[in-house]
Amino acid sequence: MNTKQQIEELRKELRQHNHNYYVLDNPTISDYEFDIKLKELQVLEAQHPEFHDPTSPTLRVGGAVTKNFETIVHEHRMYSLDNSYSKEDLLDWEKRIQRILGDVEVEFTCELKYDGASISLTYEDGQLVKAVTRGDGFQGDEATTNVQTIKSVPLKLQGDYPPKFDIRGEIILTLDGFAKMNEERIAAGEDPYMNPRNTASGSLKLQDSALVAQRPLDCLLYSIVGNNTGITSQFQMLEKAREWGFKVPTIAKLCKSTDEVMQFVEHWDNHRHDLPYETDGVVIKVNKIQYQEELGYTAKAPRWAMAYKFKAEQVSTVLHEITYQVGRTGAITPVANLKPVLLAGTTVKRASLHNADQIAKLDIREGDTVFVEKGGEIIPKIIAVDLSKRPDDSTPTEYISECPECGTPLQRTEGDAKHYCINYYGCPPQITGRIQHFISRKAMDIEGLGGETVELLFKEGLIEDYADLYTLTKEQVLPLERMAEKSAENLVNGIAASVKIPFERVLFALGIRFVGETVAKKLAKAYKNIDALMSASSEELVAVDEIGERIAFSVVEFFQNEKNQKIITRLKEYGLQFELSAEKLLNQTEKLKGQTFVVSGVFEKVSRNELKKLIEDNGGRVGSSISSKTNYLVAGANMGPSKKTKAEGLGVPIISEDDFLAMV
Repeated sequence: MNTKQQIEELRKELRQHNHNYYVLDNPTISDYEFDIKLKELQVLEAQHPEFHDPTSPTLRVGGAVTKNFETIVHEHRMYSLDNSYSKEDLLDWEKRIQRILGDVEVEFTCELKYDGASISLTYEDGQLVKAVTRGDGFQGDEATTNVQTIKSVPLKLQGDYPPKFDIRGEIILTLDGFAKMNEERIAAGEDPYMNPRNTASGSLKLQDSALVAQRPLDCLLYSIVGNNTGITSQFQMLEKAREWGFKVPTIAKLCKSTDEVMQFVEHWDNHRHDLPYETDGVVIKVNKIQYQEELGYTAKAPRWAMAYKFKAEQVSTVLHEITYQVGRTGAITPVANLKPVLLAGTTVKRASLHNADQIAKLDIREGDTVFVEKGGEIIPKIIAVDLSKRPDDSTPTEYISECPECGTPLQRTEGDAKHYCINYYGCPPQITGRIQHFISRKAMDIEGLGGETVELLFKEGLIEDYADLYTLTKEQVLPLERMAEKSAENLVNGIAASVKIPFERVLFALGIRFVGETVAKKLAKAYKNIDALMSASSEELVAVDEIGERIAFSVVEFFQNEKNQKIITRLKEYGLQFELSAEKLLNQTEKLKGQTFVVSGVFEKVSRNELKKLIEDNGGRVGSSISSKTNYLVAGANMGPSKKTKAEGLGVPIISEDDFLAMV
């Protein structure tokens, strides 16, 4: 397999895992294994920038929220964290930081990674006004009424707090509190809860806040976001939060080197079981806020923070049967069905086997006793076979040759680890998978319609593609299993309301291969409407910023397909948005097209984020570090001297905030 094929295969596999985890809520590999694969892809992409793809799993991010409460958009996005598992990982991260910041002294704040349910609390004039779960990072569920019952969450602050800010943390159950809850459940003849993390998360979704008040929930805080907070470092942030009345553990430590960071990590890896709550690692952050702003974010995570994950727990169990799942793209995923075993607080029954090569590599067979690991305390992975316990009549696994759903012969192209069912328009899981993608949170976000209902609608012959959704009536869906009158109304109303979803998300919802959220936005901005995009050639598409040949070919192929053309015609008739709104087009120009800007320092007239938005709204690109491809360095106050030196050395023009504003 050549490097390009290796990169594409990793991207393809990771995209599916992202979809399983964030959209279907049905993850099939462990956090640890996902992170290792992601890291492998990041290294390959860094070594081969010629294969850049803006839809790569390393640049995006994806996710889904259970709609129990009102959905609230986060004013400041809640990012994920990149993970590390060794000192070498941290040293590589430190080198990346230094490449961007230049030759400056960097300190790190180390904190424990609390294992609970993420929450964002909004305070105005010292009072709690809103509590929102993390959700997909862009929006979450409002849980203010429930969070107000947690006694460690201050309803009114004290001291010199800013007029408005968000503070992030974790809702947790202490181990003692969790044990007491289970004692009471067992005494009442009920089954005990499995682990503190899931129980804490479930508590926030309870409808009755009186029940939440009875649970020994706690809230540990670690991050403040907002404008003009007056805070200059992460360590100061923790101290200020404590002063204002928040519960912030005092375990955090300021470290001056990676060696000091590792001492902190090793200490708590050995002593984490002495803590009153669960922790699965350490979070390391660049201490100085100005440096955090300089480093910025990737599509998924802050460049200035890294999680160090502790080693995962392992157990052994018996593999009863290997079954096969068909994904939206036709990719076949083998699944190990296990004898149930308790692992890291949850009962594990299934694990992904990934592909035929992985099965052959480990020589995994039905009836084997296998070792299972739950990296990141979430998803299981088979890491080895206990050959000493292999049955005498054991036979090697023969991978299936036909689709388990439609019987179509499977295909596997050279260099691709996955087998595929090519019956794109006739294989039921592929059809329902595309519809499930269409209705998902980041696509059409259809209220009242979930994956199980899609399966049922398809089974009953009510839908064959996502355009059919817009023909459904309440009378048609009411007879369905578990469908009450109110549910039927919500479903039909949710579909009707989705016609207001903007063009770029409709484009993403269509499910064009390789067209993720970011690419959909690029294409929508470049072509303004679906008709212009449908008539674009591969050569024209490649001319769009960050659109490569593979994406261009996929887009052209999709729109040339007669069935897809008919579906889009129908969607137009139903009123979906197939052109950019006037609001989106307002204030957008091509003044800076083809130009890359690096932003550094502190600005007076606009914030750093506003400045970056101005660059993008006018067709420019924001770079993270200075290179020969940088057109301008926009310099504010307190800019690092190394950036200035590098810009001068490369002949990159250095302009002021006023110079830039004059350009746009």
